[in-house]
Amino acid sequence: MSELFEIPTLETERLKLRAFNVALDFEAYAEFYRSEKTRYYGGPLSRDQSWRTIASMMGHWIFRVFGPWAVEERETGEFCGIVGLYNPEGWPEREITWAIIESKQRRGYAMEAAQRAKNFARDSLKWESVASCIAAENTGSIKLAEKMGASLHRRTSTAKYGEMLVFRHAMD
Repeated sequence: MSELFEIPTLETERLKLRAFNVALDFEAYAEFYRSEKTRYYGGPLSRDQSWRTIASMMGHWIFRVFGPWAVEERETGEFCGIVGLYNPEGWPEREITWAIIESKQRRGYAMEAAQRAKNFARDSLKWESVASCIAAENTGSIKLAEKMGASLHRRTSTAKYGEMLVFRHAMD
C-alpha cells in the first residue's frame, strides 16, 4: 500500500477487518468465487477475475476513501470473506456489502463485521445514510439487512444483477 494512504484496520470481538493481502487471502477468495453460490456477489469468477476483483476493491479505497475489507478470524487468522463500504461507478448508491466464504457462514460473522463497517461510516466518515443493495432473490442477505434494522427503501435494477432491493440502514 502506498505510504500516502493506509486502509484502516477495524476489530470486533471475533474479527479483524483489514486491507487485502494477496498472499494470505487470494486462494480462499478465488476458491469461494468459483462457486455458483456467489452469483449474488458478482460471481462465479475465474481465478484471474478474482485477482482483478481484489485489485479493484483495493483501488476503491484510493478513489473513494472507503471500501471493502478482508475479514479475518482473529482466533485463527483465517480469511472469512469481504465486508465493507462500496460504491463503484454505476452502482445505485453507497452501501454496506458482505460476502462470507462458505466454510465461515452461519457464525454471525457477516452481521458482526457489517455492523462494525456501519459504525465506521457513521463515526469516522460522518455518513448520515447508508444502504445495502441486494439482489431480489438473495433471501439470506435480505434477512441479514432486516436483522441489522434496515428497511426496504426502494427497488432498482442493474444490468448485471437485475432487480435489486435497496435497504436503508438506521445510523443510530
